[in-house]
Amino acid sequence: MRYRAMACWIILSVIFMEGCAGSDFRMEKTTQTTIAIQDGQWLLNGALTYPGTPAQGLLMNVRMVNSTFEDRNKTGWDPQENTRLFIQTIPDYAAQGVRAFTLNLQGGMPGYEGAVNSAFNPDGSLRQDYMNRMKKVIEACNRFGCAVILGCFYQRQDQILRDEDAVRRALVNAVQWIQKQGFKNIVLEIANEFNHGGFDHAVLKSPRGQVELIRLAQQTAPELLVSTSGLGDGKMPGSVAEAADFILIHFNGTPVDKIPERIGVLKKFGKPIVCNEDDKIGEQAAQAMEASVHNGASWGYMNKEVNQYRPFEFQGPQDDPILYGRLKKITSMEEI
Repeated sequence: MRYRAMACWIILSVIFMEGCAGSDFRMEKTTQTTIAIQDGQWLLNGALTYPGTPAQGLLMNVRMVNSTFEDRNKTGWDPQENTRLFIQTIPDYAAQGVRAFTLNLQGGMPGYEGAVNSAFNPDGSLRQDYMNRMKKVIEACNRFGCAVILGCFYQRQDQILRDEDAVRRALVNAVQWIQKQGFKNIVLEIANEFNHGGFDHAVLKSPRGQVELIRLAQQTAPELLVSTSGLGDGKMPGSVAEAADFILIHFNGTPVDKIPERIGVLKKFGKPIVCNEDDKIGEQAAQAMEASVHNGASWGYMNKEVNQYRPFEFQGPQDDPILYGRLKKITSMEEI
């Protein structure tokens, strides 16, 4: 009976792996996931993403910035458990075609104002407990062959840093932490929507400041791919696009029929274009994703009501069955 059970387990495992192959997903853990750009396309572990599909060479992603959330103004919240619940669902998202998760060292809007959620101390040094949670998430992504778009600064939270020099120290400390950990599956996002009115520090609010910070990160770690994201209109100042290694945009406020135009404007820079935030849901989200992919840009999903607003929920494809069903299709051979 023991050998028969073992044989059945092997057969079921093979069937499961074949079922996941269409999305180029493998459940077995890896020791190190690497991300790179070659000829304007994304590579994971040296291979093009989604080969032979409409999404070939793209980086389809989901915004999970509050998977490491804390609020030092509130009690009765378990940050460790929140992180654990997200980590356990990473394979479920990956099985649908997700290849990157956007995280942030200052989180994201949790659905209410006044949260204190930052990996940085006022002087720009790193808070160990926050970084420990972040490390757990990045390691989990690493094991399951996924990349991380790691943001550093978020509107409503940059005020924690006491001045612009602290902002610069925080950035250097974050980049050096990535180096020290040996992570190769991270690309860096300097700021989430840098031109948002919720930022206080001037260096985080202007194209000139973003160019400075992009170059500072690149000088600190020349091997690290660096960018920054703009507002939800899908636009990016030329100076920032020129300085960045890839172009990060948001489509929250961009109608689906305007997405091809926004992408087309940015193609002149000859760099990968990655949307890493779009808060459309259901059929509209699926259409936005398809418009991005068919125009050569990666697309990122933000289900703010489920994944980003407290209490956070992480249920894999059940977060939005319509969107995730279409994501799996476009990133697999099903659409061919």
